[in-house]
Amino acid sequence: MPPLKEPGRLSRAVTRLWMKPAIVAANERLADRFHLITLEGDALKTVTWRPGQKVQIAMGSAFVTRTYTPIEWNVSAGRVCILGYSHGDGPGSAWVRTAAPGDACEVFGPRASLDIGGLSGPLVIVGDETSIGLAYAASHQDPTRRVTSCFEVEDEVGARQVMASLDIQGSTLVARRADGAHIAALEASLSDPVAGGDSFVLTGKAATIQTLRRNLQRKSVPTTRLSTKAYWSPGKTGLD
Repeated sequence: MPPLKEPGRLSRAVTRLWMKPAIVAANERLADRFHLITLEGDALKTVTWRPGQKVQIAMGSAFVTRTYTPIEWNVSAGRVCILGYSHGDGPGSAWVRTAAPGDACEVFGPRASLDIGGLSGPLVIVGDETSIGLAYAASHQDPTRRVTSCFEVEDEVGARQVMASLDIQGSTLVARRADGAHIAALEASLSDPVAGGDSFVLTGKAATIQTLRRNLQRKSVPTTRLSTKAYWSPGKTGLD
């Protein structure tokens, strides 16, 4: 990753006021493009975290951040784990690939993003590679709750490696196609959960979320059983 610019005075002031200093404790490559990153720091002990919330990590400046969904947060130890997916050449993807033990970073959050605890009954998480961490967090929030998931992915083998490493059960993987033909398979996977009264969390690529949301609305799924969050869209930054 190219060296980051030295933060300016205003950026340093914002960092001191609002961001939490942390150190990269580990960066484990689980599969191609997938990295399990562990951050540690005393400031990470002074939080209240719920699965589905987000953190933003500064990329050399408090005004240039990338957003990640923690998969777990050990408040007593001051330790947070993030499943990062490097899907491009931007600063966030570069950080996921190259963050090394001992590297310092600044963390903003946790902050509200998705309130999966507000959805009742069995939960279905639909998304892509960037949503796998949320599935892990949701399944560990309440071991008695049934959580299943369906993801559109580029690399099925790599995604299955990650699922196995994190012991994520009940997941269906659909190979992504450039023409979008795979979306029909995602829609088909929702039919049984719709009939069973499950709640749905749609995350990941904005266009996919829009299509699946319309599909669920046509099936009369009430808004009380549906939560959505676009994590990314091609050519756009700033989605979180």
